[in-house]
Amino acid sequence: MPASNATFLADVELDGQVASCVYKPVTGERPLWDFPDGTLAAREVAAYAVSQALGWDLVPLTILRDGPAGVGMAQLWKEPVAGHEAVDVVGRGAVPRGYLRVLDAYDGEERPVSLVHEDSEPLLRMAVFDTLVNNADRKGGHVLAMADGHRYAVDHGVCFNVDDKLRTVLWGWADEPLSPDHRACVEKVLADEVLRGRLEELLEDDEVRSFEHRCRRLIARGRMPVPSGDWPAIPWPAF
Repeated sequence: MPASNATFLADVELDGQVASCVYKPVTGERPLWDFPDGTLAAREVAAYAVSQALGWDLVPLTILRDGPAGVGMAQLWKEPVAGHEAVDVVGRGAVPRGYLRVLDAYDGEERPVSLVHEDSEPLLRMAVFDTLVNNADRKGGHVLAMADGHRYAVDHGVCFNVDDKLRTVLWGWADEPLSPDHRACVEKVLADEVLRGRLEELLEDDEVRSFEHRCRRLIARGRMPVPSGDWPAIPWPAF
């Protein structure tokens, strides 16, 4: 599969049942200047743990396991529905009904376009989740649209940095009030001792403390974040 790190589409089998998964071995991780070497697979599993604690089923089942290229992340494959993009680029001023405009730009042929995303509960939950895990790379291609309306979030290797690095295409709710339901879910995560223990197994202590600080900050502010100006707000490429 095309990716910046070694990524394989594989099959797993248990008791005669076969399922497809994405396998990213630690040995295939490209060194990054702002993340410790060999930690991206664990960050993917930590993101799954947070998704489960929130109760939102955003991240497909993700585990650490041994494989043909060594220990790595294995994530259950979810096939997105064709012909429907939760995040899209449209002509300037042609924002579809039910979508929010993120920014205006020009495409490769200098045509005016707008980056948009769905105005939906599944994507809003994803934006809250990304705020908590400090996702530095929420591209449009990392949002998988299912036929039943569910939206899955994938590719979380560059999350949980101690520095604020939120970089996402899901800025349509910037500075909007945090809903009472979402606030309650964040409070539940912050009080979850089982989750804390799991994160301590997967991340450094300062990264766990930073995660908890982001939870408290979002609760205290009561509003969705806005771009800080200290870090590129949109990943490039956006898909």
